[in-house]
Amino acid sequence: MKRRIKVGIPRALSYYTFYPLWRVFLEKLGVEVIVSKNTNRKILEDGIKETVNDACIPIKVFQGHVLDLIDRVDYIFVPRMVSADGKATFCPKFLGLPDMVRYSGVSLPPLIDARYNIKGLPGGLFRFFRTVALAIGVKNPLKQAYAAFSAVIKQKKYQRLLLYGLKPVEAFEVISGSKNLPASKIKKFNPALDPTGRSRVALLGYPYAIYDPFISAGVFKNLKKLGVEVVTFEQIPLREMRRYSRVLPQNFFWYYSNQVCWAGLYLLNRKNIDGIIHVTAFGCGPDAMVDKTLELEAKTAGVPFLSLTIDEHTGQGGVQTRLEAFVDMLWAKRQKYRAG
Repeated sequence: MKRRIKVGIPRALSYYTFYPLWRVFLEKLGVEVIVSKNTNRKILEDGIKETVNDACIPIKVFQGHVLDLIDRVDYIFVPRMVSADGKATFCPKFLGLPDMVRYSGVSLPPLIDARYNIKGLPGGLFRFFRTVALAIGVKNPLKQAYAAFSAVIKQKKYQRLLLYGLKPVEAFEVISGSKNLPASKIKKFNPALDPTGRSRVALLGYPYAIYDPFISAGVFKNLKKLGVEVVTFEQIPLREMRRYSRVLPQNFFWYYSNQVCWAGLYLLNRKNIDGIIHVTAFGCGPDAMVDKTLELEAKTAGVPFLSLTIDEHTGQGGVQTRLEAFVDMLWAKRQKYRAG
């Protein structure tokens, strides 16, 4: 029996947005998909050693995940992410990611670095899939089309689950069939803010910064423990967010930056949050502009704003202390409002 080709997917960066798309497509082609381990100290330190000094922590972590896969796979999936919506691009580090990995000085399996660029390309997604399939030797166009169609269906289901408030890991388990979706989870974000209920905080930031519990120092989990209702941009319908693309004099050039900023404007305009927490990676150029924009808009709206900068030295204790102080302030403000 012929051994199945093994393709490794690093558990970082675009993983949190596109993993079902990647996985289902590869599996329908007959490939065995291997995902790197959860981020840990070793993965981070290995990545730091092999990455340029000025890289942000998500990029360093990505390199560590690539190294984690080296001895376990035949190929490593590192697509060149250019544009996902036909308008904005991903940040320069994404654009050059395959080259950074390939020339890091480490002996690697072949990289699948197909160009993911929907911009200006009719059928751009299927052209991307075809390139990936050919890279691993699958030339049958019918098999390619079936795998692509199946992947798109799963990706849409995944996005709906995020809209219901599931975190990526939970949504992965549901669409893979390893976990049932509890009835209590099937509820979309309610724009109404209950003045007598618990505090609601918008946790904004790039998915790979928020949902990786190691590099975010468990910010999501800590807020839940503090009894806070957490809202992320994935819970807001994209068509609603895009309306705010006309509010700013100039939108950002970057895909994730626009979504974070539009979500912040959407929530501030509806006055249905008690505060905003922006998780940003130290050394991230695009995020520096997003952070300042959100801060100014929150100040204008009179909504408390907290910027949490993460890097390889970020500790659980420091983040938890800042979150506790911020939530205490929100609670005191709400009590004062009710008393008045």
